[in-house]
Amino acid sequence: MANSSFRRLSGLVSQALIRSSSSTLGFSLPKTNHVRTFAASSKPAAASKKPAAASKKPAAATGSDKSTKKKAAPSGISKPIPISAALQDVFGVPEIARTQALKQIWVHIKEHNLQDPENKKIIVCDEKLKKVFAGKERVGFLEIARLLNPHFIK
Repeated sequence: MANSSFRRLSGLVSQALIRSSSSTLGFSLPKTNHVRTFAASSKPAAASKKPAAASKKPAAATGSDKSTKKKAAPSGISKPIPISAALQDVFGVPEIARTQALKQIWVHIKEHNLQDPENKKIIVCDEKLKKVFAGKERVGFLEIARLLNPHFIK
């Protein structure tokens, strides 16, 4: 018992020495978490494997489980919410989820080429977006979600 502990400890020490000397040479060895043990296994290797056919389940049982599960109704930011008239002009729908609204804003920005050519983080607003973004001429892309928030009717 003590002999195997000594072997593990000496293996760790030698790995640490190799790593420290290799770092001074300008390269590093990959880190490994395993330690080689020299004790013989009590079980033969062939006896530890189970037959593959015994672990498989019938196909009918697994297929029926998936069909009985129902998807949960959308909630939180993925739940459609009524929106203001300004957003209805942009999207053309009376209610939309917050996630979808942000995606649609980006679709509108890309279709109408509203990003500043020099700084893509800035959006140059057209007339529809000025109504949505409180009359601002230019909006940073991180501000979009904050400026959309008042347009969702609770």
